[in-house]
Amino acid sequence: MGNSLFANCCRQVTDLIFQTRSSNAADERSPLLPKPPVSFTACPEVPEAARCAGLYPDIIPSEAVTGSLQKRAEHIQDLSKAKDDGVVTVCDMSCSRPSVGAASLLQQAAASCAVSVLPADLGEGLVDHAQLPEACQSCVKLEDGSLAHRSCRPGEHVAAADGGDAAPGARPTGQGHSEGPAALPLGTALPLGTALMSLDSMWKPRGTPSPGTPSSALPASTGKTSPAQRMVVLTVPPDEVSSKARDESAELAVADPAARPSSRSGCDPGAQALLSKQQQKRRRKKKKLMPLEHPSGMALMNGSGPHESLKGEKDVRQNGHEEADPGEDGNDQEVIVIQDTGFTVKICAPGIEPFSLQVSPQEMVQEIHQVLMDREDTCHRTCFSLQLDGNVLDNFAELKTIEGLQEGSLLKVVEEPYTVREARIHVRHIRDLLKSLDPSDAFNGVDCNSLSFLSVFTEGDLGDSGKRKKKGTEMEQIDCTPPEHILPGSKERPLCALQPQNRDWKPLQCLKVLTMSGWNPPPGNRKMHGDLMYLYVITVEDRHVSVTASTRGFYLNQSTAYNFNPKPANPSFLSHSLVELLNQISPTFKKNFSALQKKRVQRHPFERIATPFQVYSWTAPQAEHAMDCVRAEDAYTSRLGYEEHIPGQTRDWNEELQTTRELPRKNLPERLLRERAIFKVHSDFTAAATRGAMAVIDGNVMAINPSEETKMQMFIWNNIFFSLGFDVRDHYKDFGGDVAAYVAPTNDLNGVRTYNAVDVEGLYTLGTVVVDYRGYRVTAQSIIPGILEREQEQSVIYGSIDFGKTVVSHPKYLELLEKTSRPLKIQKHKVLNDKNEEVELCSSVECKGIIGNDGRHYILDLLRTFPPDLNFLPVEGEEMPEECKKMGFPKQHRHKLCCLRQELVDAFVEHRYLLFMKLAALQLMQQKASKQESSGALENGSSPENGTADSEKSESEDGKIDSNVTGLDQVKELAETIASDDGTVDPKSREVIRNACKAVGSISDTSFDIRFNPDIFSPGVRFPESSKEEVQDQKQLLKDAAAFLLSCQIPGLVKDCLDHTVLPMDGATLAEAMHQRGINMRYLGKVITFITKTPGRAQLDHIFKIGISELITRSAKHIFKTYLQGVELSGLSAAISHFLNCFLSSFPNPIAHLPADELVSKKKNKKRKNRNLGNADNTAWASMTPQELWKNICSEAKNYFDFSLECENADQAAEVYNLQKITLLREISLKTGVQILLKEYNFDNRHKPTFTEEDILNIFPVVKHVNPKASDAFHFFQSGQAKVQQGFLKEGCELINEALNLFNNVYGAMHVEICACLRLLARLNYIMGDYSEALSNQQKAVLMSERVLGIEHPNTIQEYMHLALYCFANSQLSTALNLLYRARYLMLLVFGEDHPEMALLDNNIGLVLHGVMEYDLSLRFLENALAISSKYHGSKSLKVALSHHLVARVYESKAEFRSALQHEKEGYTIYKNQLGEHHEKTKESSEYLKYLTQQAVALQRTMNEIYKNGSNANIMPLKFTAPSMASVLEQLNIINGILFIPLSQKDLENLKAEVQRRQQLQESMKSGDQLDPEDKAVEEKEAEPSMPSAAIPLTQSSA
Repeated sequence: MGNSLFANCCRQVTDLIFQTRSSNAADERSPLLPKPPVSFTACPEVPEAARCAGLYPDIIPSEAVTGSLQKRAEHIQDLSKAKDDGVVTVCDMSCSRPSVGAASLLQQAAASCAVSVLPADLGEGLVDHAQLPEACQSCVKLEDGSLAHRSCRPGEHVAAADGGDAAPGARPTGQGHSEGPAALPLGTALPLGTALMSLDSMWKPRGTPSPGTPSSALPASTGKTSPAQRMVVLTVPPDEVSSKARDESAELAVADPAARPSSRSGCDPGAQALLSKQQQKRRRKKKKLMPLEHPSGMALMNGSGPHESLKGEKDVRQNGHEEADPGEDGNDQEVIVIQDTGFTVKICAPGIEPFSLQVSPQEMVQEIHQVLMDREDTCHRTCFSLQLDGNVLDNFAELKTIEGLQEGSLLKVVEEPYTVREARIHVRHIRDLLKSLDPSDAFNGVDCNSLSFLSVFTEGDLGDSGKRKKKGTEMEQIDCTPPEHILPGSKERPLCALQPQNRDWKPLQCLKVLTMSGWNPPPGNRKMHGDLMYLYVITVEDRHVSVTASTRGFYLNQSTAYNFNPKPANPSFLSHSLVELLNQISPTFKKNFSALQKKRVQRHPFERIATPFQVYSWTAPQAEHAMDCVRAEDAYTSRLGYEEHIPGQTRDWNEELQTTRELPRKNLPERLLRERAIFKVHSDFTAAATRGAMAVIDGNVMAINPSEETKMQMFIWNNIFFSLGFDVRDHYKDFGGDVAAYVAPTNDLNGVRTYNAVDVEGLYTLGTVVVDYRGYRVTAQSIIPGILEREQEQSVIYGSIDFGKTVVSHPKYLELLEKTSRPLKIQKHKVLNDKNEEVELCSSVECKGIIGNDGRHYILDLLRTFPPDLNFLPVEGEEMPEECKKMGFPKQHRHKLCCLRQELVDAFVEHRYLLFMKLAALQLMQQKASKQESSGALENGSSPENGTADSEKSESEDGKIDSNVTGLDQVKELAETIASDDGTVDPKSREVIRNACKAVGSISDTSFDIRFNPDIFSPGVRFPESSKEEVQDQKQLLKDAAAFLLSCQIPGLVKDCLDHTVLPMDGATLAEAMHQRGINMRYLGKVITFITKTPGRAQLDHIFKIGISELITRSAKHIFKTYLQGVELSGLSAAISHFLNCFLSSFPNPIAHLPADELVSKKKNKKRKNRNLGNADNTAWASMTPQELWKNICSEAKNYFDFSLECENADQAAEVYNLQKITLLREISLKTGVQILLKEYNFDNRHKPTFTEEDILNIFPVVKHVNPKASDAFHFFQSGQAKVQQGFLKEGCELINEALNLFNNVYGAMHVEICACLRLLARLNYIMGDYSEALSNQQKAVLMSERVLGIEHPNTIQEYMHLALYCFANSQLSTALNLLYRARYLMLLVFGEDHPEMALLDNNIGLVLHGVMEYDLSLRFLENALAISSKYHGSKSLKVALSHHLVARVYESKAEFRSALQHEKEGYTIYKNQLGEHHEKTKESSEYLKYLTQQAVALQRTMNEIYKNGSNANIMPLKFTAPSMASVLEQLNIINGILFIPLSQKDLENLKAEVQRRQQLQESMKSGDQLDPEDKAVEEKEAEPSMPSAAIPLTQSSA
């Protein structure tokens, strides 16, 4: 039996069964498991000492060791010459525009980029120092199989790529994730090493060069190293330094950039997936890792670092486990050197020439199987073994353990006999190969496929930086005319262009039909002849044949559709592979199949890899529904992963979810492994839960309480528990009934998310997914072992099951929950139970604690994790603060479960902390000044306690801050001393701190500590007399928080929108901006109202428009939800099209088409009534009219959002608020999961409705789930961003590369955070002058953004713009234009023309067109940009001045000097007024004006000359300037916020010192901490040589 498949099966089994929890030692794990990479098994070269169990080594092999676990497939795009240390992929959400958020690279970079001095050679050769021991060469083999294994879909060889992913419910996610402690099939995917390079061992805290390594030995760059060595040096540092503590307390210094595994071969997922042989010239690197030391002065204890702002404390404690003190064993670590050589083997497969393959000793045999199943010439084989000298190799053996395998060995591919399972796998694999280019799975939203259209616009791959078609060199060939609908001012918004038809999608037809025969299964006597199953094939030539799959292979038999005759036909064409058989009987098959495989291997891996969570498309073209045996079979088997071939069981989700949480997390490799496992199980669980929820609503799952009415039913499917969002047994009677029951699951999910993030050891939450589908809300949860056997009353040992009447507590739960109370700001409090006894809790009363049969402590019902939002909870007798009353609060909401968001709680606490520091500093200074009691002053200081006053105070001028710093510094010290309860503090100072604590509402009077009691104002909860005062304080705190949201957060959001630091483009990005500031969506109406009252109202036009359309579509969604509940399945498409007609069409009276009567038998209907979850009769929906719907939308907007809409129908809405109907259609479809047909819709036709039922293709679920995070990677990413902001680009680049590796390790190749990484990396490459690398990284970012976020998501639009800039820099002009046109089209569709971002886009387009001498077109775009900029930035802004200048340049090129002068004068005036006469911008502008005047005068002279002397005039030739590409690029850089500042080395140093000083000032403002002066001097000294050597300059802010 084919080893590979057997192994695969076993892997699957082990993954599913997880039977490895008990085995600890690496060697006792189940024999079926792949051997873990070096870092986990003690390897022969490792000295005994290092193996001791106590010190589990923080070994992180470089990619040489483990990257090698990946393999290569033939085809990969050229990974940009590999020249750049593999800066392979990264980016940041924020650098999308100059000023967004943390990575707003550019403002600071503008100040600090110092690019000219930055060596742009991130890869020019590594200094070869004698200190670095010689190592032997090794190599990394990458393979499509490990990652990009999308071409053969998950099922084909039972999830070759990775453990239990055969099911769609469990498809390969990021490939490397695995599922269980020991069942981590590391062999398969992004093995640790890729990423892991010894991070833990790599960092040294500041100021300690490792002994014996002269700084010169730190090579300044990485990259093309001498092409033959790579060595892995593994160090075994003490385990305690959690990276968090490290990141916080010590600034990270990269000891040796070369010690980073980012060589081409190791990190980029795409590459990982596919490095082809030619590209495999090993970039060997010497890796040398510095031992980690801790200077004694550095506190690494969690949370005890002296300078740690509040946030820091929160982060650190989230680890849940405190670190031991590293002081003493800082230096006694061992350095283990593992030498490891890659080698080449020859593979000899039947029917093709032998070929060679690079492998690495760490690899498993299994991975060679994968490579072969993906190679173009061997992809049709699935059932074979590999043999060396006649011995079959064990699939899970590492190559180094195989005797006699060495350089040049010949491995034979030997065909093995089939079994039923092998035959089915073979057929599935062939079907996947046939379908590999077919996008239907992406349109249908299955198997984690999603769409990507980038290749349509780049005509294939961008890889060869423009040399491929000599694009851009011959100007005339470029056709620059954009389609009509893209031109400025065009009103049409076609929909079809959204999904252009990809040439590859008209797949080459290889067969008409390949399906299972009706004669299956073989009768007994045929089984004994070796028949396994029968297939039925119709070839393209229309030949009908029956095929027998037997143990020996496939052959033709003599059966027909109606006669069974299993005897072999003559000739029978017996072949081991089905493809070989079909090649012989169908010439068309032979030709088309090989062409198809060629195309398949040429696609970019990112177009093929599965995404971690399913992305649905809201439009799709009309697809032909083709016969597909595998799809048909899958639909009717429950397909939880090849059940029939697994020792009978489905996945135990709860066990998997909890086991992965229990994995060790002492050091980096362990954490990575754990995070990867958690992520993988979560994404599998989400997929399974989504399928289950749809099955439940579609009525395909039997209820566990079938006798109850439909709303109350509960379901179990695939070990997941499903309940519906209705108020069962009046559980939520006091909270708002069904409405409360509908929001409770999302609140609960937020609670689960938060507790998971805090990650306390020993406290468990349930896997939770909330699915909205067809108007119903379904909660899917993993099942606590034993919960179904007992009554709830018996099992709950903490919390309350009746909202606070009976309450119980439990010491173990209190202890566990207390660990979460600080990061979650939850106060421990007492409540009274029904017997009037006091019970202590550390959560809300609804939070229940249950100990499962597995002995784990579970908490569930976390719906009140956060404090209530008093603005929406009117309480009798409670007076709200003034700010709230002014805005009409408190307001009665539909339910009483409104709570504040975690982001708001954090912002509020931080705000209070600043206030606390200021009050205390003020008092200390008063004490100093007057040397007498001044506690009275504080009372005055604290009066503007909750008003806007303190927010204004906090934004005090820089000057004030300076004088204040010393005060803050003292406060900080003082606060720490008092907290440590040291008797030395004098009473006056204690008094200061106590007063400040009291003023800001801290629960402790010796240190700042704000917590909330989530039970305040909870109906039914009573508090004991003893805590009366405490409860009063808590009530005040909640009121202050509610006021803070209104007086600080909403104005803050609007101010950010005015400054354009926040640029939402659609509903989703607006919601995200609100959520980041802790503003719930129910405040949307208030935000819009606030905008209308803002002075700069016109500059907020775009936000107002997005707000209104969001408000309309959300109100419509609420109505749609109840509307759909009354529709039965057969009327679904008619009902949805009717709703959309009422919502958007101008047709006054659309009539709904009821399903034809002959299909609805009266009798059946009565019987089935109870299946319909709504109580309305099934046709009530048909009577809806547009007038009624819009009336409901307006009243919903008023009731829910407190906003009055002034429109009675869609046309009025479009007119009054200037909305686009196509945009509303997109928003409502995304929110409700509706998929519509891709065609042009005429919304304004008054004679026929816009939509017919044929236009509704599908309805998808809308899924909310937990998103597990890669914490270490995120820290690296943040540190990298911080570095970049300080202008240390190279170091930033290295950190971000590192982050990229770690992200890949945890998430696999596709994830939105990886996309952010890639974007930032591309931008850094670009700034550092490596354009082709920038292009390659940005291309990946675009592909990933399309796949993970959606093809028209605002982030994708941003990515397209960046890519266009890099294309232009690589002189691919027509591609750049195509990309910009695509971005403009998407933006028109998503929002419309009137958006500040459109100005940037049009400037880009105008500049490129100017560059290719299309002046008239260029002017249309540039003048549109000028108009938009003037509107949104004010006519006096510098942006507008720049716009004028760009327009003037084009007029100059057209020789229309008068217009040019006019525009340049405008620009000059702005510069003069804004910057003054002597600013260089003003001077430049005045020079240009002079030049234009001269040109104009010269032209005039010439004209006069012509008039005077007729044609024989003596004409001076005029200078017409066609712009040079360099000047166009320079302007492009300026408008995109990329500034290159030429600086001398000296300027550089000063600049850096300045940046550091500012950083420190900011930090000290935040945390009240300042470095001592001598530290400062040391700091600056260290920063100096930092540029040439690649050590990281140390400043106080790492993240």
